[in-house]
Amino acid sequence: MTKFSERLQRVAKKTDTFKQFGRGVERETLRYSAQGSIALTPHPDSLGKALTNDLVTTDFAESLMEFITPVSQDVHTLLNQLEDIHHFAQKNIGDEKLWPLSMPCFVNEESDIKIAQFGESNSGKMKTLYRAGLKNRYGSLMQIISGVHFNFSFPDGFWDALFGEQSEQARQESQSNAYFSVIRNYYRFGWLIPYFFGASPALCSSFIQGRKTDLPFENIGKTLYLPYATSLRLSDLGYTSNEQSSLKISFNSLDEYLEGLNRAIRTPSQRFADMGVKENGEYRQLNSNILQIENELYAPIRPKRVAKRGEKPSEALRRGVEYIEVRSLDVNPFSPIGITEQQVRFLDMFVTWTALTDSEEMNECELECWRDNWRKVVVEGRKPGLELQIGCHGEKLTLQAWAKRVFTELREIAIVMDEAHGGHDYQDVCDELERWIDDPELTLSAQVLQQTKQAGGMGKMGAQLGEAYRDKNLTHHYQYYSEEDMQQEVTDSRIQAQAMEASDDVSFDEFLSQYFSYLQ
Repeated sequence: MTKFSERLQRVAKKTDTFKQFGRGVERETLRYSAQGSIALTPHPDSLGKALTNDLVTTDFAESLMEFITPVSQDVHTLLNQLEDIHHFAQKNIGDEKLWPLSMPCFVNEESDIKIAQFGESNSGKMKTLYRAGLKNRYGSLMQIISGVHFNFSFPDGFWDALFGEQSEQARQESQSNAYFSVIRNYYRFGWLIPYFFGASPALCSSFIQGRKTDLPFENIGKTLYLPYATSLRLSDLGYTSNEQSSLKISFNSLDEYLEGLNRAIRTPSQRFADMGVKENGEYRQLNSNILQIENELYAPIRPKRVAKRGEKPSEALRRGVEYIEVRSLDVNPFSPIGITEQQVRFLDMFVTWTALTDSEEMNECELECWRDNWRKVVVEGRKPGLELQIGCHGEKLTLQAWAKRVFTELREIAIVMDEAHGGHDYQDVCDELERWIDDPELTLSAQVLQQTKQAGGMGKMGAQLGEAYRDKNLTHHYQYYSEEDMQQEVTDSRIQAQAMEASDDVSFDEFLSQYFSYLQ
């Protein structure tokens, strides 16, 4: 029996473990107008305050909505929560619709993208200023790409099975080390996610207005596409930063990760310094370091811990990793809520596999190797015979051969999970996705490209889906929440935002000075 199989059997003896995974979803989506272009209206007041509403907020722009579920241990509950949030939001945005694709709809001028406003409290002003910094550093278009973030945690029983009885301190250390093992294996094999579920092989030509690219695009009218691409959202055209590519942040331990992160938020950038931090009494960015704050680090996966009030993410992490945030999912355009049950169940299995299989430490050479694999998969993942290399001195195999190696063990996990839950849902997902390995034309990106061509362009394809999902979301009946629940959240968000504004007792300048005192 392999070490992987032995670990899996140990966990499987605690049958409830597989019923106690913690899952949460954050789905981003642009509001767009009847004309098919980005909405110019502010975030609707009927949805409450973006700063303090726990379910419906904004991301970078006023038009970029974010729907957030609480943590759930049941897949259907998770999806019902997300459906309910979509229903409530769609009811409150009038004739506007929710863009069903990761890459943005038509944007006439970059100035049409209005930075999200979070009110007059110091905390709210800081969130808005952080976004102004992103705009000045990278431009607004990159910031309105939408994705789906999947938050995942293992229950105590999982760690009990792997580590036995431990003191609180020892368990915290073991758990953090295990989550970093997950992260390293995710970097090695996480390209499976854009291969299966990448859904951005095309983009609107307005997205790259004024930008140079060496990618050999083909076109359908104003839509640009790459024949074998899976996720342009994850490519160099998407959510990336050249400035960050020089950062050498290690994933070998929590201490090394935090050291690299803290170095990045303290390291000055000449390019950002040249932009100026404050000009004519008006702030342009929070500071001129490579990262303004920790959240600016672009990564396909992040270690996370729920922060206490006033605590920075890196400070929270010092108490140990609590969960991971998977950030590589494109919005699924064939789901009204941007994600499907199939995807959630695959991620259950895949993240479990990354935790149970060996995960050696990674040096900079191997990190560059996985970056190269991801680059290949997002730009030409469906290309016949595409080869990937795992590790600097590792063997080269086709994407299909690597995928099948992983699925041999994913199948073991599926069997155990189905035994725990009853039924065969997880094995069904394996059956379906193994067909996708053999036939890349079954993947989401291939389906998106086919429908884009049939519709005569990405704008038309997105508008057709957006219209259908508007009707579906409006006619949805609450499954988990109620209208009263949603209205209470709106009310609470207003009360909380007002209290935050009333409790500020220092100027914004002083607030920022105190917040960044650690940089002194």
